Amino acid sequence: MAEFRLETPRLLMRSWRDEDLAPFHAICSDPEVMATLGPVMSRDEVAALIERMRGIEAEHGHCFWALVLRQTDQLIGWCGVIRGSAGPVEGKAEFGWRIARAAWGQGYVTEAARAAIDWFLVHHDDPSVWAITTVGNRRSRAVMERLGMQYRPDLDFDHPRLAADDPLSPHVTYELPRRDWSPA
Repeated sequence: MAEFRLETPRLLMRSWRDEDLAPFHAICSDPEVMATLGPVMSRDEVAALIERMRGIEAEHGHCFWALVLRQTDQLIGWCGVIRGSAGPVEGKAEFGWRIARAAWGQGYVTEAARAAIDWFLVHHDDPSVWAITTVGNRRSRAVMERLGMQYRPDLDFDHPRLAADDPLSPHVTYELPRRDWSPA
């Protein structure tokens, strides 16, 4: 399969490469980055996660792609879409992102997610796109709102892969109906 590439003015979302392991592990082992996402990850766990993304991309034609600064070719995280596997987004178009702390606050996630949603809605006929996060993940919730996603309190849920007493278990769900999307 040819490498996927989706460009924005500052960013590139692309298929995962072997050389992405070290920089993505640095992101996934940063306690601040992972504070609302789960425990820091070992190199082997990140390698398995990248392989999972490669498998999802091979099966569906999309995944949480490697997110790279176009000007420097530096990997700064991931962004994209998978078929959700938990709670109210199971089987639905779930958008997600993870970004290096040094790249926070620069609008990269909103820029990338907007382009990914545009791409997805052109290539798929889903009636809505979705995103989930922990209740306290203010940064991701702000991105969801900037994208025009609507908080669905009726779809709040405890993540089934987390212990009931895990502070990250309570999750919120956001939806963006196709009819409400304004392409960039």
